[in-house]
Amino acid sequence: MKPNLLSDENVIITVAITGGAHGKWSNPNLPLTPEEQAKDALECYDAGATVCHIHVRGEDGLATADLNVYNKTVRLIKERCPIITQIGNGIGARVEYGVKVSKSGRRYGQALKMATLEERLNLLNISPQPDMFTINAGTFEFRTNMRGMETNSLFNNPIDFNQKYVNGCKKIGVGIEIEVYDTSHIANIMDLVDMGVFEPNEKLHFSIVLGIKGGAPATVRNLLNMVDLLPEGSTWQVVTIGRYNLRTTMIAMCMGGNIRTGLEDTVYYRKGELVKNNAQLVERMVRLAKEMGREPATIDEAREILQLKK
Repeated sequence: MKPNLLSDENVIITVAITGGAHGKWSNPNLPLTPEEQAKDALECYDAGATVCHIHVRGEDGLATADLNVYNKTVRLIKERCPIITQIGNGIGARVEYGVKVSKSGRRYGQALKMATLEERLNLLNISPQPDMFTINAGTFEFRTNMRGMETNSLFNNPIDFNQKYVNGCKKIGVGIEIEVYDTSHIANIMDLVDMGVFEPNEKLHFSIVLGIKGGAPATVRNLLNMVDLLPEGSTWQVVTIGRYNLRTTMIAMCMGGNIRTGLEDTVYYRKGELVKNNAQLVERMVRLAKEMGREPATIDEAREILQLKK
């Protein structure tokens, strides 16, 4: 689809409050407990965010598939404010230590352990029901830095799994956000359209994810190319991890896209300065959007754009 440099449409601001990998060692202000996440969600809603993207953590601070934690987090957020709740279906990654054995028998090294497909499919049973789920549109090697060491794992997203997940979302009547990490993932989604999983004229909602090692690098060329490949009539936002987060987000907003911010995507407000809280990042995006003549979308406006039930 074609970008619109003169767009004055209201912008949907999503805040990804926690993420599924890094912990408080990266930023002590990262919310991990259901209570911390609900507090941040309310502050972000008050600051102008309309969608809250959620991963949860167990008592050890690591990503968990425990529905009890998801249930409590979604319930607390919904009790505090009407922000749209969106569950990241990747769940997150846990670190396994001692994955290699030396000749002397000493264990060393670390690796990421991703959630299973069964655990991820089970997220459809979260209660109270969230407003949206994400799907990840292709399989790739996910590489990230954990406490100064690069760690990797296969992030498995086969097309038959995504077919089941989309069908499950439609059965219970929740929205779907499609995360694409390179151009082949967009082709995978168009295959699902051809298979009838998505309707031919169905409005699709994409997140173009840049800067994840194993996916597309965060470059202007990649952003333009991926936007160009999206079907006309789609909505889209950019998700950029790390130091390119602010600048690619601003480019996307200039192009008429929606935006995402939050401590999942960047733990720094600027070089050398840690983010104080998620609301600080939302406040900056609201300020920049208004400077461009794009007002933040209200909850009702976002629900209509994303075709969510009220």
